[in-house]
Amino acid sequence: MNFLEQIFNEILYQPLLNALVLLYGFLPGHDFGIAIIVLTILIRIALSPLMVQSIKSQKNLSNIQTKSQEIQLKHKNNKEKQAQELMELYQREKINPLGGCLPVLIQLPVLIALYRVFWKGLQPEALNLLYNFVLRPEAINPYFLGVLDLSQPNLVLAVLAGISQYFQAKMMVPKKEKSKSKEPLDQFSKQLTQQTLYFFPAFTFFILLKLPAAVGLYWLVTILFTMIQQYFIYPSYSKT
Repeated sequence: MNFLEQIFNEILYQPLLNALVLLYGFLPGHDFGIAIIVLTILIRIALSPLMVQSIKSQKNLSNIQTKSQEIQLKHKNNKEKQAQELMELYQREKINPLGGCLPVLIQLPVLIALYRVFWKGLQPEALNLLYNFVLRPEAINPYFLGVLDLSQPNLVLAVLAGISQYFQAKMMVPKKEKSKSKEPLDQFSKQLTQQTLYFFPAFTFFILLKLPAAVGLYWLVTILFTMIQQYFIYPSYSKT
């Protein structure tokens, strides 16, 4: 194990694994699925400031999408001028083009650690990483509500996550994208938005088909939590 991997395990993977097992032992019924849901919600609450910033940045960039496309087309043969005018546009609108990416990048190590926890946390050797104060269970029952085996891929969860991903992305589409304008820029923007709306849900679906249902449950809860955040931050986005 190299140094970076060791740091990753000690700072993220091991604490999250212990939190999951602690919840599993503490919650009534010792339901692994309920423990995943509770842990996911706690993580999302902790990351809420970053998510709010990311959502706001996405919204702001969407609002100036037409203007930025006009600049790109106007100076398509002059990349230097294009970059200059785009930066001036961002400055006028007080937008940081990386504002939506930075929070996501900060969250990425946490997400990777969670995937590892949900993917490998059921294996007996993973329990060797428990802290002394965490009661070690003889075994972890991987079933959610007694019917869904979270250690195996599950079609239903993959479908639900894909559908939820679609509606979550649709909530972020500005109203102007829903217009019937015949302008070339508006049509291009609409086509790009439509492709994005369908690509990520399909990607989510096919990925989750190959992963344990624990990951699918985590992803579904994450999407639903994000949709709730978006609804309260930008209620106009969730109303047609």
